[in-house]
Formats: sequence, C-alpha cells, structure tokens
Amino acid sequence: MSLIERAIGRMSRDGDDRGGRRGGSATAEEPPGARAPESGRESGRPREAVAGAAVAIRLDSLRRRGFAVPDSQASRTGEEFRVIKRPLIANAFGRGAVAVRNGHRVMVTSAFPGEGKSFCAINLALSIAAERDHQVLLVDADVARPSIPRELGFSASAGLMNLLLEPGSRDIADVVLRTNIDKLMILPAGRRHELATELLASQTMSRILDDLSARYPDRVIIFDSPPLLMTTESRVLATHMGQILMVVAAGSTPKAAVNDALATIDGAAEVIGLVLNRARGGQTAGYGLYGYGYGQGKS
Repeated sequence: MSLIERAIGRMSRDGDDRGGRRGGSATAEEPPGARAPESGRESGRPREAVAGAAVAIRLDSLRRRGFAVPDSQASRTGEEFRVIKRPLIANAFGRGAVAVRNGHRVMVTSAFPGEGKSFCAINLALSIAAERDHQVLLVDADVARPSIPRELGFSASAGLMNLLLEPGSRDIADVVLRTNIDKLMILPAGRRHELATELLASQTMSRILDDLSARYPDRVIIFDSPPLLMTTESRVLATHMGQILMVVAAGSTPKAAVNDALATIDGAAEVIGLVLNRARGGQTAGYGLYGYGYGQGKS
C-alpha cells in the first residue's frame, strides 16, 4: 500500500471515528469567518496589470480573509503551510530523499471545484515568498475559470494562453508580473480559448515551461490547475510536473472521487501530496484544519 493510499485511508478513518471531523498528519486552525470569498475585490473595479509595473496585491484584504501574508503575525494557517511547503522545497532543489525531475514545478489541484485549491495555491506561494533563500512564481493555469487575479485584487488580460496562442509574438517577461511582495511573481491565465487542452499539450507549452525553468532556476513554480474530474486540461498539465498537491475538502469529497482523481494522474509526477482542507474542530468555522500526506506517485 502506497503512502497516498494510507493517507486516504487515514482521512476516511478519522472521519468515521470523530463523527465527521477529519485530520491528517498536521492540523491548523483559523479564526471564524476566515474562509475566502469568491471575489478578492473589496469594492470597485480591480486595477488592470501593466507590463513592467509591480502589481499591488491587497495584503490587508488577504489578511482579513485568513491568508498567510508574509510578515504578518503568526497564525495557524501560516504555521501549517510552513509544514506543507518544507518537503516541496526540498524536492524542488534536490534536497529530498531522492532526486525529483522537474521538482520545482508544483501543481495544485482537486477533484472538484470549490475544494479550496486556489486558496491553498495562493497560501503556498505566499509562504514560499517568505523564505530567505527561495522565490516563487504563481501560475494561474485554471485557464477556463481563472481566479488568482480576482482573489489578489487586480485584473490581467494577457498571460499563459496568449503565449500559447501567439508563440514568438511576445516575451515571457511581458506577461509575468512583479508584485509588491518581493519574492512573488505571477503569470496570469490570459485569454480563454476552446482548445485549451490541446494548447497545454503542445510543444509550445513544453518550450514555455522549459523557458520558465531556465529563466527562474531559483523559483518554485506553482500552477493553480483546473479540477481533475471536471476537465482534461489538468491531466495534460500534470505530465509536465515534478510534484502534484491535491486538495481534498473534508466532509464533502467522497473517497471514491479522491481515488478517481488520483487515477487520472497516476504516473504523471514523481511526488503526489494530499492536503485535507476545511476539516472542522470545536467551534472553528470556515477553513479549519489541514492535513497532508506525501508519497511517491509511482510507488
């Protein structure tokens, strides 16, 4: 039995034994009302990102909504993502138990929409941005339903899909956005297209990923991808990854769906991790407890 199968089994047992409360090998609590809303905008229209200019992420808004903002007061969410990021960083830079090919490419996904994958992808990026020796590039690869700019309070019309649709017409640096968090950069999804799956599976996508890896060798590259059981884009994207983090919503994602989702990416990456999201404890509301289990994807 693989580590992932054991992690799934533990999630199931915890739910049965605790009357619905679930937890993995690590937990964290957030204050009531910490769950992120659908939109990151406080009010008004989000500002359009300008190439070459730093995007002003609304840190106060993120902090109020329970995100682990760098240089903020210690929080349980922040502590939990410190635990989650550590093996990812080790694998990304060759300090893990075994060498992981493309270990600096990390895909965050889920079985279904609404399980908190974007919340986790953003928090993971924010946590890595707090590192002294590493930087992070957050890619909005959920090209059909992009949410990263909306959650962070800005808008962007160009991004990954523009690079795929117009190869050679613009440089990656033209669409990768700097932010007011020194070690965090963002690549938005860009324009939508009905052939997204084919574009992500193209040689152009492979060249873009190789270019990103060559340009930013000191960065962990996090991809917020579509849900595995809703589209085929994420399954294609998974073949380019070294590590995959799958978010599971406690109390709502059936164990069978978790198994089905994992089956779609079997063998796609060398390391697959699970994050148990929204498990509740005591009077905690919103995003409550997190758990994680890591295992070799090919074991």
